[in-house]
Amino acid sequence: MRRSTGLHTYELRTVGYVSGPLLIVQRAEAAHMGEVVEVITPDGEIRTGQILEVDRDRAVIEVFAGTRGLDLATTTVRLGGDEAQVGVGRDLLGRMLDGSGRPIDGGPTLMAEDFRSVNGLPINPAVRSYPSEYIETGVSAIDGLNTLVRGQKLPVFSGFGLPAAELVARIATEARVAGTGEDFVVVFAAMGISNREASFFRRHFEDSGRLNRTVLFVNLADDPTIERLLTPRLALTVAEHLAFELGFHVLVILIDVTSYCEVLREVATAREEIPGRRGYPGYMYTDLASLFERAGRLRDHAGSVTQLIIVSMPDDDITHPIPDLAGYITEGQIVLSRELHRAGIDPPIDVLPSLSRLMNAGIGEGKTRADHRQLSDQVYACYAQGRDLRRLVAIIGEASLSEDDRRYLRFAEVFERNFLHQESSRSMDETLDLAWRVLEPFADAELKRIAPDIIAQYRHRQG
Repeated sequence: MRRSTGLHTYELRTVGYVSGPLLIVQRAEAAHMGEVVEVITPDGEIRTGQILEVDRDRAVIEVFAGTRGLDLATTTVRLGGDEAQVGVGRDLLGRMLDGSGRPIDGGPTLMAEDFRSVNGLPINPAVRSYPSEYIETGVSAIDGLNTLVRGQKLPVFSGFGLPAAELVARIATEARVAGTGEDFVVVFAAMGISNREASFFRRHFEDSGRLNRTVLFVNLADDPTIERLLTPRLALTVAEHLAFELGFHVLVILIDVTSYCEVLREVATAREEIPGRRGYPGYMYTDLASLFERAGRLRDHAGSVTQLIIVSMPDDDITHPIPDLAGYITEGQIVLSRELHRAGIDPPIDVLPSLSRLMNAGIGEGKTRADHRQLSDQVYACYAQGRDLRRLVAIIGEASLSEDDRRYLRFAEVFERNFLHQESSRSMDETLDLAWRVLEPFADAELKRIAPDIIAQYRHRQG
């Protein structure tokens, strides 16, 4: 990140209060909202901060590296900067940076082609292009039943300990743009992850040969927490440049938004704001929207920004404020199941609560296949009935079921073991053909959600 310096700088030693990651400076009449400042510690270290609030001559400053070691008497604040900026360009591909945009991979100094504001520019809705091209992820539960579309923002709701990182890493290396086979450029932003997780992602991208098409921003669990508010904005600014100025298809991975929201709550507490649900600030919705709405496609631009967002659900609670708000802002969700994970299903995607709101725009004749929508609906219906019967069996026993009920019960088992579980990538045609095969126990007349002409065209060619 760069601090763009204005014409005049001012140094103040009027720090009046320090609270958590915030400090308050007096006699700051020249300060303005969003300004990036330098905080000089008593031992001469320079830390970067940003002004969150200005009230007459008082400014509230968010210190990205934290306020440890600062005192009121000798800490100096240097004003005169503009908004935070980050270097952009092709030179970032293949590089690993910390949460403030500094290289941490031992490579050479970055040669930025230009600098852009980390807050991006508002996109005029009139120039947005509606997402309508599917992305082949290689994961049947997504491609077949919750199709991802280029320019979409789709969160992955995961309980702690579930393999959300592994799923997203698989998608990042196997995803292809429909009709072209073109790989994505990946911009990865990690907030509060462990060293083990950071090593996993770097090794995964290296082993797949995709590191040279990846930019990694990594804020580790022992890095300054306040830096997590900056990390996704740096990543999205770089992604926008790669997509809308250089023409790449960009897949942005944000992990973990829950860590980001915890810092929002920490800052709100330090500012003594009135808390909202479970202590999170009332503006958390708009703050998250300022990140997620930076996905999309622009008319007359070849590139696109697609977002995969990992949201860890505290106590596996999908009604928790973070997943609840994320679901409102984004276009669906992929939900991971602890029950499926314990049963050895990989990836453990629970397709019943999962949803892709843009699926219909990206599938069908001329895009995937004419049978896709109806086939997906039929599989959903049969699986939902099988899951209901599974709960009933736990109460009354399988012996009380009719033969028809037993077929639905067996279907749920076969669907999980043969369709949801997969050890290697599948093409879209392989996924849809497999969906027909798992429906084999049912007669044509029982497939009430599929038109007879679609059944005649696609089912009986399975052999």
